[in-house]
Amino acid sequence: MPDMMRAVEITEFGGPDVLKLTQRPVPKPMPDQVVIKIAYAGVNRPDALQRAGSYAPPVGASDLPGLEASGEVVAIGTEVTQWAVGQQVCALLPGGGYAEYVATPARHCLPIPAGMTLKQAACLPETCFTVWSNVVQRGGLKAGERILVHGGSSGIGTTAIQIAKALGAKVYVTAGTDEKCAACSDLGADVAINYRTADFVEVMRAEGGANMILDMVGGEYIDRNIKALSDDGRLVQIAFLQGAKVELNFAQIMMRRLTFTGSTLRPQTDTAKASIAQQVQQFVWPMIAAGEFSPVMDSCFPLEQAVAAHRYMESSAHVGKICLAVQP
Repeated sequence: MPDMMRAVEITEFGGPDVLKLTQRPVPKPMPDQVVIKIAYAGVNRPDALQRAGSYAPPVGASDLPGLEASGEVVAIGTEVTQWAVGQQVCALLPGGGYAEYVATPARHCLPIPAGMTLKQAACLPETCFTVWSNVVQRGGLKAGERILVHGGSSGIGTTAIQIAKALGAKVYVTAGTDEKCAACSDLGADVAINYRTADFVEVMRAEGGANMILDMVGGEYIDRNIKALSDDGRLVQIAFLQGAKVELNFAQIMMRRLTFTGSTLRPQTDTAKASIAQQVQQFVWPMIAAGEFSPVMDSCFPLEQAVAAHRYMESSAHVGKICLAVQP
């Protein structure tokens, strides 16, 4: 490995223009880590939140953005036995994906699914870990239930649609254009709601309410989500694009026996993330092999065009995943 590598760093908190190409030392593995030579890195909303100063890396993690990647293992720590130099993997990262090399816990790596490209595999970990841990482990989605997924055309949304359908649920989604609604329907969504022209609360009430809602919007959506749930329904919150502070009447939660929960992935312990990784490989990888799930790829930018990738992501014009091609 070389001593130095290309990387994109956050020079100060702010908009996309604060991302700058730089040179950084190539990381060395801790005893339980591997070092990956990155081929592709996923671009996700948490990267933009970190760039804006509202999603700090965990203690000891790289300050570089980037929470998922694919590539080749080029170094292993002294305690690592499950991977060898030369193997191709995709991995959940604590940070550092916007670079040519990254160190990450070995237990957070997964094999590349058969028949899948490194570009596709780079866009699996963050969304699969998030959806599985929140929809299944935390939300307890079961076959036959009605799930409403907000932001259905996003990377999280397109993943949630496919996994929920594979689990036998009836899937409802919201999206901001008829074209995005059509894309969600093509993925298997049973009902796609254009939130600019229809009220998802009314739609869900007419259907008997949602047994579960996966929401990353927050703000005024929180109260509307409560109204859209069926009795004994579950609201799972994974982000707050419209704000985390609202006034809420908790009497509805008590009277209708609702569950309001949620999580963020990055602050969880390495052991918790390793447990999620095991379940993703056990349950989601077979869905991929069976043709029930595949990442929806929108676009790929060179590493040096990370600014453009962030601008595009924040325009919300994309359907599915955005990635960076790291190796020239």
